[in-house]
Amino acid sequence: MNNEEKSNSAKQRWAEKRRAAGFRPREEPSPARLPPGQHLTRGFPVLDLGIKPEVALEDWRLTVDGLVGNRLELTWETLGGFPRHDDISDFHCVTTWSKFDCRWSGVPFVAIYEWAQPLPEARFVFFTSYDEYTTNLPLGKLLDDDVLIATHFEGRPLTLDHGAPARMVVPKLYAWKSAKFLRKIEFLAEDRLGYWETRSFSNTADPFTEDRYA
Repeated sequence: MNNEEKSNSAKQRWAEKRRAAGFRPREEPSPARLPPGQHLTRGFPVLDLGIKPEVALEDWRLTVDGLVGNRLELTWETLGGFPRHDDISDFHCVTTWSKFDCRWSGVPFVAIYEWAQPLPEARFVFFTSYDEYTTNLPLGKLLDDDVLIATHFEGRPLTLDHGAPARMVVPKLYAWKSAKFLRKIEFLAEDRLGYWETRSFSNTADPFTEDRYA
């Protein structure tokens, strides 16, 4: 499936969700949902680089550039004009805890993808945060319907602990791929390793194969 087909498929799934009668936590979590080596937590442990940059909403900017037909410099007001999406997903940290049924709200990544119009040679995406954290992903991993630029968690604006004012949420991968304090999205032809990837963490980060380390 090429990028355009993935985008169209994701939009169709979002339309179906919007027609559904709201979102409900799953009643009986299945053991199959818990990746190997993980344990469930009721809380939400906070992990970051030890820096929590406080960026006023009027000063916040999200740059989208690299191999794109349309370079973007989004303000908080501009981001708020994109279609909003709620999604309930599970969250898996490489430090072995998982949290089920997290409700995030924000802008679908594919909405940014469509406006930026990545060039055909763009195959990877590199994220940079306001705390200078970085991470990387193949473009194809970002076009699923549960990948968001999240601004709310459990119905409330993100706190600094959760990466305010906006963060990535990529539920199918270990959480270090979901960059907090999002500042820049760069589309690339070749892969570029991020903060943890250069420190011997896996480049693919699949929780269900315990793909933790390189």
